[in-house]
Amino acid sequence: MAERGAAGEVFTFVLVHGAWHGGWCWRRVADRLRAGGHRVFAPTCTGLGERAHLLARGITLATFVRDIAGVIEAEELADVVLVGHSFGGLAISGVADLMPEAIRHLVYLDALLVEPGRAPFDVLPPEVVADRRRAAEETSGSVSLPVPPPAAFGVFDPQDAAWLARRLTPHPLGTYESPLALASPVGNGLPRTYVACAAPAYPALDGVKAWVRRQEGWGWREIETGHDAMVSAPDAVVALLLDLARARPRDGRLSPS
Repeated sequence: MAERGAAGEVFTFVLVHGAWHGGWCWRRVADRLRAGGHRVFAPTCTGLGERAHLLARGITLATFVRDIAGVIEAEELADVVLVGHSFGGLAISGVADLMPEAIRHLVYLDALLVEPGRAPFDVLPPEVVADRRRAAEETSGSVSLPVPPPAAFGVFDPQDAAWLARRLTPHPLGTYESPLALASPVGNGLPRTYVACAAPAYPALDGVKAWVRRQEGWGWREIETGHDAMVSAPDAVVALLLDLARARPRDGRLSPS
């Protein structure tokens, strides 16, 4: 059972999935947190998972930001530990810009980041962008990116890989091409921590991780597992999230750790 915070404190977590995934991928982490008495929401962004029937060319990063902000608003959540895995890091950056007062801590789990006004394709290696554009054109007329194999996410256990192969869905291409509109710097001055998955590392994020290490005000943690840590190492993810939820940074910032 996941432990509670100090003095039985209950935390609120909103867990945001990455590309090709859906809220389903957080099942193991969410179950453990809920068993400890915590409130957990794992929404699925438009066009993915159980919302795959909504896949369309017009879906952009702004759509994903609205998806997550809408959950926080509709559920009237406060003091949220907002977690973004992989592509979900972009959505939580947008939410932090819109409603910083609702957020306790931002956790970027092996996440993709872009600076204000830039699109995800602007920060990925050129060869990765070229391959993804070509695959999108060949498989869907540039509506979506086809599903990669589970091994691309560092998932090698046969049962876990089979789970991902059943559940992953094509990802809306427009979210990679559209810029992230932010009025403030990434993180909007909130407590924020980048969590790198180090075994194996996800090469497409090398530039993002180097950028984070150059910034002030960011915490840094590592987990010895592959990119889909919530699948391959749920206990480690839960322990880390609870540790970060308990943290009360001085002056609203978290020192690198």
